[in-house]
Amino acid sequence: MSNENKRYYRKQIELFLLLDKIKLWPSRTGILHGIRSIEKKGDFAEVTTHCGKTFQIYNSRNSRAARWLRNKWVSRPCKDCRIPEWKLEKYSTTFFTQHYGSDLRHKD
Repeated sequence: MSNENKRYYRKQIELFLLLDKIKLWPSRTGILHGIRSIEKKGDFAEVTTHCGKTFQIYNSRNSRAARWLRNKWVSRPCKDCRIPEWKLEKYSTTFFTQHYGSDLRHKD
């Protein structure tokens, strides 16, 4: 794996910024879902996955989902979401570090 394929992001970034960038959601059962849309409503957001699930999330850097995405604690991708292989490969070559990488600033 060459260095240009690796992506580095800051470890403690807001969950909404991270989800906007990678468009993946880890469920509590360890399944990785593809995100179709994110509708922000203040500190909360409504997330819709490609398999049709809709739920509300809170913007937290230390949430279960944020930790699972950073540490890659997922078992398999969702069959119904049909996440493309290139997106799974891109996610697998993404690294989160404390003092290095993009901090994904707000788009104002």
